[in-house]
Amino acid sequence: MAIFGKKDKVALDLQAISTLIGDGGILDGNLKAPAFVRIDGQVNGDVNIAEGLILGEKGVITGNIQTKEIVVYGTVKGDIQTDSLEIKATGKITGEINTQTLLVETGGVYNGKLTMQSADKKLLGA
Repeated sequence: MAIFGKKDKVALDLQAISTLIGDGGILDGNLKAPAFVRIDGQVNGDVNIAEGLILGEKGVITGNIQTKEIVVYGTVKGDIQTDSLEIKATGKITGEINTQTLLVETGGVYNGKLTMQSADKKLLGA
């Protein structure tokens, strides 16, 4: 289901992944990437992704996240700054969220503060 904008835009789940942290992989430190990233392992540090992030069901991020789009199947313990956030049924987020669009499937869990702004305002400069 493409929820991230115009109909001609490819859904985040269908994007070509440039960086992958596989199941069982652990990264202690910050992660920065220019394109699309999928995390099925664990990241202990801040995550800054230019385009989009998919956090798989076994994926865990303990740190703050900044990206354009994010789909969460796993667990986030930290703040999220994004344009578009989708929390799937298995997703769990604890922390502050600042986003323009939000979709939470039945079963998805979120605990924290939520700030939403319309798409015509700049997220960081409003």
